[in-house]
Amino acid sequence: MLRLFSHYVPKSIVLLMLIELVVLFFSVYAGVYARFYDSTNLAHEYELLALRSPLELKAGVFAIIMWLSMTAAGLHARSNVDDFSGMMIRIFVSFLLGLGVIILSYYVYPSIFLGRGVFAFALIVAFFGILLTRTTFQNLDNHKVFNRRLLVMGAGSKGRLMESRREFASKRGYEIIGFVDVDQNEPLVDPDSMLSIESNLLDLCMENEIDEIVLAMDDRRIGFPLSGLLECKMKGIVVRDILDSLERITGHIELDALHPSSLIFSDGFTKAVSVSYAKRMFDILASLVILVVTSPVILLTMLALWLSSLGREPVFYRQIRLGLCDAPFEVMKFRSMRTDAEKDGAQFARKKDSRVTLIGAFIRKTRIDELPQLLNVFKGDMSFIGPRPERPQFALGFEQSIPHYSLRHTVKPGITGWAQICYPYGDTEEDTKNKLQYDLYYIKNYSLFLDMTILFQTVQVVLFGQGAR
Repeated sequence: MLRLFSHYVPKSIVLLMLIELVVLFFSVYAGVYARFYDSTNLAHEYELLALRSPLELKAGVFAIIMWLSMTAAGLHARSNVDDFSGMMIRIFVSFLLGLGVIILSYYVYPSIFLGRGVFAFALIVAFFGILLTRTTFQNLDNHKVFNRRLLVMGAGSKGRLMESRREFASKRGYEIIGFVDVDQNEPLVDPDSMLSIESNLLDLCMENEIDEIVLAMDDRRIGFPLSGLLECKMKGIVVRDILDSLERITGHIELDALHPSSLIFSDGFTKAVSVSYAKRMFDILASLVILVVTSPVILLTMLALWLSSLGREPVFYRQIRLGLCDAPFEVMKFRSMRTDAEKDGAQFARKKDSRVTLIGAFIRKTRIDELPQLLNVFKGDMSFIGPRPERPQFALGFEQSIPHYSLRHTVKPGITGWAQICYPYGDTEEDTKNKLQYDLYYIKNYSLFLDMTILFQTVQVVLFGQGAR
């Protein structure tokens, strides 16, 4: 697991992304060869293509646009474990998206135009090259070639928490090999997963090819194998605390394992002034660009909502939400529910909610209803990326029942966020608690790199209609 700008990314994903960039780059050269392979002077054709701008630049633009389109389609998210047909669909969607962006870029910068024949061959070579690369990686992944092997010290309640995250671990490139009971209590994990130290801890690690040891003892004052852990660490085996390991494995901060001192002494939960200014500049630029690009969609939605009620009902829906430092502000959305939706008081949106109108169902599924919030971003009430703003009625109750809930309000709320791309839509207090864990991860590990990651993965959520109700 690599830590890029405070965000954890599996090494296998980084390697795959680099290989795909290379495949996409050289697919342009393969496209040139395929287009002119029967030419008597192939070198002359290369020179003609490079007249207005170097072929390397054209190949680089092609590779970067297609690579970002693949990221937007969710192909670089470890959580998306598709079968072969699912992978084909994602690659196809990403290539359609990339095709549109490249064609648009050719109109803006004609000098990078490859030519229809070369472009077509490059797309074909790239498609099958990416498909072959991903199939190979998927086979290697199935054989756990890239997995890091974990040994968990502790079989009590914290050990059970680690055991419950096996599926997360598998998706993020980890394999929990077993648990060692050092708590001197009744083990709470699967007995078949238990391992015992026959001679010493290092021998057990060597025998099971352990890469990392996770400290998950309920009480470290009892049976803490200090000398054994130091010996393992000196041999290159990584030793981590359970909270750190769970954060890397799950992509969120586990409230059940969180100690208040961790908020103070751990890395993160800091906010440099320069980073805040950079984020604000990004918010202004992104909101302006997206407002301009989506203006036809916004106008059509306004017209459709007005016609649906013949002007008798409002097009926009305004609601008070809590922002930075619990400051209330008025959020704007396109109206997607009946005007009497909350005649009985505030309530969560539900699955197959009968209050949602016909047009409302579509704009909620495609997230078009969120577009007016770009004005909130431009005004400074919201950020483009951050925890979703909550209603005061709900927030007050959550602060009393969910530990550390108020930390959400130490940053500006956002249109999209880490919780929105990692966790499905929820309408219960347990869902709110789970989403808070992702929000805390975002606040702790914030960087512009993480913002860009969320931005591109949000495109996937919109393309595949995930998470909306």
